[in-house]
Amino acid sequence: MRRHADQLVECIPRLRRYACALLHDRQQAEDLLQDTLARALERLSLWRRGTDMRAWLFTIMHNLHVNECRRGARRPDTVSLHQSALAEPCAGSRADQQAALHDIETGLMSLPEEQRSVLLLVSLEGLSYRQTAKVLGIKTGTVMSRLHRGRERLRVSLNGEAQPPSPHLRRIK
Repeated sequence: MRRHADQLVECIPRLRRYACALLHDRQQAEDLLQDTLARALERLSLWRRGTDMRAWLFTIMHNLHVNECRRGARRPDTVSLHQSALAEPCAGSRADQQAALHDIETGLMSLPEEQRSVLLLVSLEGLSYRQTAKVLGIKTGTVMSRLHRGRERLRVSLNGEAQPPSPHLRRIK
């Protein structure tokens, strides 16, 4: 049991980073992290040996977040990426770094939550498509589709291009 608790502790930085990226508010992210850890510790005996604890913890966090959103108790505000655990040094001046991070933050915030969650879990957290599908409770094909659309929208946003209209909003002539 002690070994499992140690594995859980090793996942905390990734959980914190995902919560910050998901909620864009450090205090709300810390609350979500605490709720996730409390739930995981309460139910640690339910975790199956041989499965990926990281994916299990992300599933708990995702479900808690979805439940909270459904209750409408809180709506995410933005937090600058340079203030969060996402910030990593990059080449260029400090002003260039801040401008680039702002552009990425704006691009991420413009994504629908479904696409943003998939993009963060796959690209930032390094989960496989299968793990991401399990965490979010969707099919692997849906993960791939949302990831593709999210990356494309983010690319368009970062290049300063106009967002194409959503396919379901196009008129049929």
